[in-house]
Amino acid sequence: MTDRPPPRPRRPGDGWVECRCGRRHWGLAGAAGLLLARRPAPGAPVSHVVLQHRVGWSDQGGTWGIPGGAREPDETPVAAALREAREEAGLDPAGVRVLGTHLLDHGDWSYTTVLAEEARTLEPAVTDPESLAMAWVAVEDVAARPLLVAFGEAWPGLRARLDAGPGGTADGA
Repeated sequence: MTDRPPPRPRRPGDGWVECRCGRRHWGLAGAAGLLLARRPAPGAPVSHVVLQHRVGWSDQGGTWGIPGGAREPDETPVAAALREAREEAGLDPAGVRVLGTHLLDHGDWSYTTVLAEEARTLEPAVTDPESLAMAWVAVEDVAARPLLVAFGEAWPGLRARLDAGPGGTADGA
């Protein structure tokens, strides 16, 4: 395992933001990620979500989170999350049904979690060098993993929103 990312062409949204919260965050125009859920039957509670095991050289490397990354300057959060999920996990956007979003807004930087469910069966795979693994993880096992800090803090509310389904109660946009 290497301690730095492999070279790749720079994109307009790539770069660190020194945030007023005291941390630095990736994504000059903010960032977005896809929290993809699986239900055993329509209307049933969520049974599994797709998680990404982050490589060591990434921010908070070795933790688990969701596929995501920097938004492009003119890209919507949903488009960015679907693009990142395709790039990092091989997930076809045509197989995803968006349920809503959750915004973490620091004023000078933001992260949008796009909540979604399978519209057809999808199998995530590691499709770029930013991941050690991609997996469907049972919802009751998510909190037991070493989670990316912000994802771990948001997980209980995100899980409740996924279980509520489209138009569920919580803070969606």
